[in-house]
Amino acid sequence: MILLLDLGNTRLKFALIDGADFSHRGAFGWDADIAHELATLWASWPAPVRVVGASVVDPARETAVAVAAQKAFGLSPVWVRTPAQACGVTNAYAEPHRLGVDRFLALVDAHAAGRSPCVLASVGTALTLDALDADGRHLGGWIAPGPLLMQQSVLGATVQVRPGGAGAVRDLADNTADGLASGCWQACAALVDRFVERSAPLLGGHPTVTLGGGDAGVLAPLLEREVLLVPDTVLRGLAVWAKAHTETAKIA
Repeated sequence: MILLLDLGNTRLKFALIDGADFSHRGAFGWDADIAHELATLWASWPAPVRVVGASVVDPARETAVAVAAQKAFGLSPVWVRTPAQACGVTNAYAEPHRLGVDRFLALVDAHAAGRSPCVLASVGTALTLDALDADGRHLGGWIAPGPLLMQQSVLGATVQVRPGGAGAVRDLADNTADGLASGCWQACAALVDRFVERSAPLLGGHPTVTLGGGDAGVLAPLLEREVLLVPDTVLRGLAVWAKAHTETAKIA
C-alpha cells in the first residue's frame, strides 16, 4: 500500500493505493490547518509501506506535509522531480526539471492508460496544454492563466471593473459580471481549441483530447470538440511511477 501526495497550487490531494485501486482518498485546501487535518484523518487510515509525492508548491508546505506523514506513519515522502525520461515518456524540455512535475505525471498516466497520441489540458490556477505522441514523446506545450486567475488579474488591474457577483458564461453578456466571466472562460476554451488544431497534424490528425484539473467540468462544454474528462491524473501518474520504481529496485 502506497500513500500518494499531490501538492498543487490550490490544494493538497492524497490517496492510498492498494494494487490498482485507490482504497482511501482526500483533499484539503491550503487555507486549512494542514498538519492538524492530516493528523486527524490519517490516524484512521491503514499504514502505507511507502509515501510518494509530487509538488509544485514551496518547500515550507512540502515540509509541513512531510512532517505529518512522518508523525502518522513513520515514513518520509520520496518527492518525484521531473526527469528527462521515465515510464515510457520522454520530456521535450531541454532542461527537463523546468517542466512541472504535475504535467509530466499527467503524461505518464496518459501513456500508461493507452490514451496517446493525445492532447492533455489541465484547468486550474494555470491552464496547461501538452502534446504526447503515440511513442510517448512529449512534443511541448503552452501555459496560460486559468479562467479564475484571468478574472482576478482583470479585477486587480482595473478600477471600474467591479462586478457584484461571480457572473455566468453567456454568448453575449449584458452586464459586467457575466462579461468578465464569459470573456475569461471563452478565452481558455479558444486556447485549448487552437492548441489541438496546431498539434493535431503532429499527432496523426485525430488525437484524443483529455481535460483535467479542478475546473475541467466547467470548461468542457465550451470547447468545439469532444473531450475526455480525466480526474486525478497526477495521483494516477504517481501510482505508475511508484510501481515502475519498485520493480526497478527489485531488479537492481
